[in-house]
Amino acid sequence: MSYQPTPADKFTFGLWTVGWQGRDPFGDATRPALDPVESVTRLSELGAHGVTFHDDDLIPFGASESERDGHIKRFRQALDATGMVVPMATTNLFTHPVFKDGAFTANDRDVRRYAIRKTMRNIDLAAELGAQTYVAWGGREGAESGGAKDVRAALDRFKEAFDLLADYVTSQGYALRFALEPKPNEPRGDILLPTVGHALAFIERLERPELFGVNPEVGHEQMAGLNFPHGIAQALWAGKLFHIDLNGQNGIKYDQDLRFGAGDLRSAFWLVDLLETAGYEGSRHFDFKPPRTEDIDGVWASAAGCMRNYLILKERAAAFRADPAVREALRASRLDELAAPTLEPGETAAALLADRSAFEDFDPDVAGRRAMAFEALDQLAMDHLLGVRP
Repeated sequence: MSYQPTPADKFTFGLWTVGWQGRDPFGDATRPALDPVESVTRLSELGAHGVTFHDDDLIPFGASESERDGHIKRFRQALDATGMVVPMATTNLFTHPVFKDGAFTANDRDVRRYAIRKTMRNIDLAAELGAQTYVAWGGREGAESGGAKDVRAALDRFKEAFDLLADYVTSQGYALRFALEPKPNEPRGDILLPTVGHALAFIERLERPELFGVNPEVGHEQMAGLNFPHGIAQALWAGKLFHIDLNGQNGIKYDQDLRFGAGDLRSAFWLVDLLETAGYEGSRHFDFKPPRTEDIDGVWASAAGCMRNYLILKERAAAFRADPAVREALRASRLDELAAPTLEPGETAAALLADRSAFEDFDPDVAGRRAMAFEALDQLAMDHLLGVRP
């Protein structure tokens, strides 16, 4: 297999990913700014399906109306010329100093109002360009000290903003859904809605919860020491996986944004296996940063590596599922029994209490001696991941 991506794979990249200049808290940029039009063209040549953007990625902050129109026109022309699509957009509510204490949850009321208007303006553009998902990452929504933020009031303001934006999207007739992106910390010391679980709970308090899902990112959940495929499984179970950010991460540290497949490769294998077997139909979106050691050629090599690694893992996962030895190992591990309901059809609590086999005649010591055969199953997965099984 060539592992050459095509648009059918639905691989997408943010303009901010390949466009990252390599600037970090300890060092200046190592690459020049990248024209969004060049990003569209080069990603298309690599086999990507589409691009995504923050408003400020496409239109420099503070641009005049005529300048804004010019940037949008060039971007549209590039999309039309390449056949690339814009499935998702988002708003930059974290770079400018005005957002140093947050956007939707800033203590300053005028900042909150400005943030909502900035978002509404880019929602209009996102809808115009055909986006179907609008991601909301609250990177500055949080605090560094306990007394600086009334978290209950901040959550009220968060809800207020999202309820208003949902009403706006509905009133305009836009075919947009929102995807909340959790992250535990960085840039704020502690960010609101830090994990997939927090975001799912918050969504249920919104006035239009059907318009909201999640956009989990590999590195964000792993920064908190969590199992990313498990978080994705719960989002799928809830019907709330509206978008996903793929990258790599080495454990609990700063957000590394490595190319997909780097870092925790076993987790990446199980993630691809889950997405492909669960029938996820959304974009496979890469939110990574080409290392600052790379020149522009290295940027495109890194982007190509993201897609190649996904396709390799997709092939490995499919082979794992098709292997007769794996199917037998799954049965030995009783995964088929887990899929069966614990109760009989129509069985009530009273009927369960009357069933002596469920308790009185059940021998927990015998059950405790049963082998689960998980190690054999896991080694088969390792063999497939490492490419040593036919």
